[in-house]
Amino acid sequence: MKALILSGGKGTRLRPITHTSAKQLVPVANKPILFYTIEAVRDAGITDVGIIVGDTHQEIRAACGDGSRWGVKITYIQQEAPLGLAHAVKIAQDFIGDDTFVMYLGDNLIRDGITELVDRFRAEKPNSQILLAHVPNPGAFGVAELDGERIVRLVEKPKEPKSDLALVGVYMFDSTIFEAVNAIKPSWRGELEITDAIQYLVDTGRNVRAHIIKGWWKDTGKREDMLEANRIVLEDLETRIEGEVDAGSVLHGRVSIAKGTRVERSTIRGPVIIGENCVITDAYIGPFTSISDGCVITRCEIEHSIILEECRIEDLGVRMEDSLIGRNSCVRRCDTKPRAYRFMLGESSDVSVL
Repeated sequence: MKALILSGGKGTRLRPITHTSAKQLVPVANKPILFYTIEAVRDAGITDVGIIVGDTHQEIRAACGDGSRWGVKITYIQQEAPLGLAHAVKIAQDFIGDDTFVMYLGDNLIRDGITELVDRFRAEKPNSQILLAHVPNPGAFGVAELDGERIVRLVEKPKEPKSDLALVGVYMFDSTIFEAVNAIKPSWRGELEITDAIQYLVDTGRNVRAHIIKGWWKDTGKREDMLEANRIVLEDLETRIEGEVDAGSVLHGRVSIAKGTRVERSTIRGPVIIGENCVITDAYIGPFTSISDGCVITRCEIEHSIILEECRIEDLGVRMEDSLIGRNSCVRRCDTKPRAYRFMLGESSDVSVL
């Protein structure tokens, strides 16, 4: 069995962060989302991994390498444009060959992994097995209609959903899926839709089964979803102090501080993870906050936020919360006159002020 991880796409819902970074490499608890996906595949016993890449392929290749750090072999498959999930399957046919495979969207997080799904597919050997989850807003997803455990119909973002079972973003296939992706036509969006390909399997009498997960999962396509994923992952954080914490600082709860980081006259209330070579001075870092490598945090309060590498956050007069701050950003209070808000923002930025 092989794995096909999709890591192309534009990441438009996470702009401006994704103007300069692949959305799959935005960190959750200081680890890129894509790394969780690779680990889930490996933990399910799959070591031959293909990654579909697009415009951000150089960054993905640099981050993941040949896969040896995880004990897997990675093959990169270039997609010239984001032409749909079924198109990604189509261009991976040479890599997959006659093997069965799991297709995993690289910006999805599933807390309990996919081992149970993979084991069941191996044991029951349907043509396809689709991971589903009950959701409160099924109209925002592809929705499955079932007869027992058999999928009989898939509808993309239905106006009147007939079930609350959404496609999670993990799919198991045998080689019949290549017949399907070569038979379907592009949708109104100009893309080859995986829902159309799966529906083709259903309509041609193939055995398409549902696997409903009970645990937590998240499509990390938006800031709110990223922050929730960060919160959930940090719930399992273990205390680890490798940096320096002075006598004037107080740590509460589960806190991880990496080597080279200094914490001075500050209060950190976990769960909080702080990367390497940071300086935290006269600050309060509150629960569910991730601070990446090389950040300087001075005389401010931060809570429930994700701060990427090499940021400076200084002298804020109010608490920062529910924030996602991109690499090399600077957020500070300036006391020069005349006093004013001064911004330098990229496209699709989101700013709230007091």
